[in-house]
Amino acid sequence: MTMGDETPVTSLVLPVILRPILSKLERQNVSAAQTLRSAFSKAESSHPGVTHDLVLGIVRRADLNLNMNESILRLQGIASDVDVEYRLARSEDAFQELNRKSASLKKILSRIPDEIADRKTFLETIKEIASAIKKLLDAVNEVAGFIPGSAGKQALEQRKREFVKYSKRFSNTLKEYFKEGQANAVFVSALYLIHQTNMIMVTVKNKCE
Repeated sequence: MTMGDETPVTSLVLPVILRPILSKLERQNVSAAQTLRSAFSKAESSHPGVTHDLVLGIVRRADLNLNMNESILRLQGIASDVDVEYRLARSEDAFQELNRKSASLKKILSRIPDEIADRKTFLETIKEIASAIKKLLDAVNEVAGFIPGSAGKQALEQRKREFVKYSKRFSNTLKEYFKEGQANAVFVSALYLIHQTNMIMVTVKNKCE
């Protein structure tokens, strides 16, 4: 099973699988955890997708039969609690609200694998996702006023447009799912939304911190 760059799973292995593991290691050996964290971050920055290939290699070696899209989506539920890469440090209400809304959306999306088979529950979750998307966009608009310079504002606006595009794609994927029943397409589309949410946070971080 080769994911390739056409899916966002390659960019989510580091924050969703490896960083939570390193956070646990940090409790036992701080320097080892920090060394590994730095090494993985540098490797991923130089060669995007290398951590995905590493984990995929381990999965194959262990002869595990799992859907990486589903697994990473599930694990996102706990990853948000430990990943400071996508959390804003500024104390103003607008930034803290954006932290809350981005974490909330990702957490709701992470429930999809457990709830997709129960139509009634899943329909309620879809309503929650739609509401969380709107709240996230409102929070982004609030933060936009803090971004200095027109270039920074344009960069965030571009990120917002990308996020909206993938939100619409997610909605279309759901319609297809109720016709065709392809759950994996929903998982991939949800991962794209998580990736776009992360990219918004990185953009705000780079322009404001």
